Amino acid sequence: MTESAGTIDVLVVDDDFMVARVHRTFVERVAPFRVVGTAHTGEQAIEAVDALRPDLVLLDLYLPDLFGLDVIPRLRTAGHDCDVMVITAAREADAVRGAVRQGVVDYLLKPFDYEDLQPRLERYATQRGRLLTTVVRGQADVDRVLAGAFAPPAGGALPKGLSVETAQLVERTLREADGTVSAAEAATAIGISRVSARRYLEYFHATGHADVSLRYGTAGRPERRYSRGRSAPGGPRDGSYRAGRATTG
Repeated sequence: MTESAGTIDVLVVDDDFMVARVHRTFVERVAPFRVVGTAHTGEQAIEAVDALRPDLVLLDLYLPDLFGLDVIPRLRTAGHDCDVMVITAAREADAVRGAVRQGVVDYLLKPFDYEDLQPRLERYATQRGRLLTTVVRGQADVDRVLAGAFAPPAGGALPKGLSVETAQLVERTLREADGTVSAAEAATAIGISRVSARRYLEYFHATGHADVSLRYGTAGRPERRYSRGRSAPGGPRDGSYRAGRATTG
C-alpha cells in the first residue's frame, strides 16, 4: 500500500487491451493516482492484486473467464482489502445491486470519457483520505466519514459559481430539446459560454437530472450529448434549485 508515499496505486482490469490502455491513460492524468499494472482476465486480476497490492482496482465485469463480481470475494478470501471501482457496460439492476453488496466504491457505465472518470477518482481520493486520517471521538466523526464526498448537495443546493437563473435556463433547454444537445448548442441557445454551459450540464448529470451519451465522429474525441434525465425536476417554476453562494453563469 502507498499511504506514506501519498500515491494511490491502481490496477486496471479490462478484457479489451485497447480499452485498458485508454483507462490507464485517463487514470494517470489524475493526481495522486498511479497505474501499477493491467489485467485482462479474472485470474490475471487476482494474480496481479496478489503481486502488486494496489489500493484501487478498476474492474470490468465482462471478463472472458469470470464475471467481475466473482473476483471480489476471491480477493477478500485471500486477505486483500483493496477498494474496487466497477467500470462496465453491465446495466442490469442485478449487477448494480450485486456490486453494492460487494462494497464497491463506485459504478461507472461504459462508454465514458475522461470527464466522467476524473471526478469519481477525485471523490474517491478525498473519501479515502478521510478514512485514513479520521479520529473518531463521537457519532459526528463517523457521520462525516460515511457522508464523505459522495453525498450530493443537500436540498438541491447549487455548487458555488452556479446560479439558479442560469440553471433554470439550461434545464429548460434540455427539456425542450428534440433529442440531445451538446454544451456548445446549449451555450448558443442560452447566450452563455460553452464552458459555463458544460458546468451546468455536468452538474445535472452528476445529480441525475441529465443523461449523457457519446457521439463518435470520424476523428478526434467523442462529443458529449445531454438529454433530460428521469429524475429531472418539472421545470423552472418548481423551485428545485436554490443557491448557496451563487454567481451568474
